[in-house]
Amino acid sequence: MNLAVAWFEELDRARAEQLAGRLELPLVAQPDLDRDEPWGQLLCVEQGRLSLCATGRKRPGPIRADFLSGAVAHRRQFGGGTGQLIAKACGIRKGVRPSILDATAGLGRDAFVLATLGCRVQMMERSPVVHALLEDGLDEARASGELDDILVRMSLLQGDAVQLLPTLEPVPDVIYLDPMYPHTDKKAQVKKEMLAFRSLVGQDTDDALLLQAALAAQPCRVVVKRPRKAPVIEGPTPSHVVSGKSSRYDLYTLRALPEA
Repeated sequence: MNLAVAWFEELDRARAEQLAGRLELPLVAQPDLDRDEPWGQLLCVEQGRLSLCATGRKRPGPIRADFLSGAVAHRRQFGGGTGQLIAKACGIRKGVRPSILDATAGLGRDAFVLATLGCRVQMMERSPVVHALLEDGLDEARASGELDDILVRMSLLQGDAVQLLPTLEPVPDVIYLDPMYPHTDKKAQVKKEMLAFRSLVGQDTDDALLLQAALAAQPCRVVVKRPRKAPVIEGPTPSHVVSGKSSRYDLYTLRALPEA
């Protein structure tokens, strides 16, 4: 992994040292991000926040988990509520607010939407680096005090869902999967975080095992997010498909969701 932890100001040094030890990564002091550092990416501790930074003169901006501003905040206010495709796919409707496990949490954006809609959401993230970014974003949001009514419904675990799913107790009503898909359309503009994560953790090559483990856990339904034209994951045929312009949700329904 071509990655190190970096700090810039003395007040962030202790946290950077602790994080480097926890993640078993090298520690870099006050790097020049404009240079082509020997590290392709740096996990930067800066002014109390954690971000994933590329290096080099033409680098994209930093990537961080942010629940207070930007696209996530806009989606919370204007995203369409229970009319959103993800809400329909997860079975959210009047009188139904299922418990949900997001087994591929990433930066927590989908989990936050589901929690905003009133669901209790447990998140799993197997990459220790991505987990650290998500943990930092949740800590910042909790410290603000602005989203307490939403964050109280969110919890986070670090680990591989294929290994953790058989140990779930109690089993959630819905298991939500969004495995990283290898985009092949060279004309498509892939989001900067997707590129960064792909170089960091690679693409998910065990999505069939992940789906198998989710179904074996026996939730009411398993929901798999896919690019609209991507093939279904190897395994059973979806019971139903909810499609949008760029993505779709493959539903594997095992039994009815409980009413509130």
